[in-house]
Amino acid sequence: MQDLATKFANLTIQSDFIFKKVMSRKRICKHLLEELLQIEIADINYLEAEKTLEPEYTSRGIRLDIIVADDKNTHYNLEMQVRNNKNPDTDTYVLPKRSRYYQALLDIDLLQKGQPYDLLPPTFIIFICVFDFFEQDNYVYTFKKCCLENRELELPDEATTMILNTKGTHGDISKDIKSFYDYVNNHIVTTDFTKQIDDEISYLKLDTKVRREFMLMEARLLDERREGEAVGIAKGKEIGLAEEKLATAKRMLAKGCYSLDDIAELTNLSLADVEKLKKEQAEQA
Repeated sequence: MQDLATKFANLTIQSDFIFKKVMSRKRICKHLLEELLQIEIADINYLEAEKTLEPEYTSRGIRLDIIVADDKNTHYNLEMQVRNNKNPDTDTYVLPKRSRYYQALLDIDLLQKGQPYDLLPPTFIIFICVFDFFEQDNYVYTFKKCCLENRELELPDEATTMILNTKGTHGDISKDIKSFYDYVNNHIVTTDFTKQIDDEISYLKLDTKVRREFMLMEARLLDERREGEAVGIAKGKEIGLAEEKLATAKRMLAKGCYSLDDIAELTNLSLADVEKLKKEQAEQA
């Protein structure tokens, strides 16, 4: 297993930790947005670089990476996506629903600050993916709501989702965005913009405070993983014990020499569970 010092030294822009640190530099984040959207932005303000939004109706929190607002109050959420994860229960990719969830959380957070819904600001959810989710080779996939009966009719809710494909080959992007893609993919410096990013990462790796922050973060993640594994093991043992009790009760019922009360007492099952097992065995006979 790679030690933390080596892991820290080998971090790239694809790392969630490094990506947030680099995009926390105003000049870099602002330029990326300007080049991507082909607009001029006078200034940006960071709402919170690592924000956990927890709506009242759920205990589940989700961390939004970089959230900034520009001088026109347009809000942007930037996130690096390295893996195209699937939900093992549904066998479906999670990115589309993730974008929907992020949009909902961002809107709810704005409303919690006392913002009337009709004054919700324009928002951009931007995923920087190192894979082609749609497999169409586009550099960028931009989504807005449109009318199915008239594709030219757009719902003006000012909510936009952009899925960037760093592996893309088609579309119109600026020189700096293309160089950013090359840097994300292969750590190749081809423009002044990517040199700024590369210099920033080198600087971050020399900063002892940043190194300490990374070490602490990794330690917390390790503790969480171990806690999760312990809970999983305990749950597995509990399930195994329950299955063993049921198997024992079934064998005792099959012998026919034990009363239902005795089986319940000896297996620690409820009398109702034993009666249910007896009924199931009778139906299968």
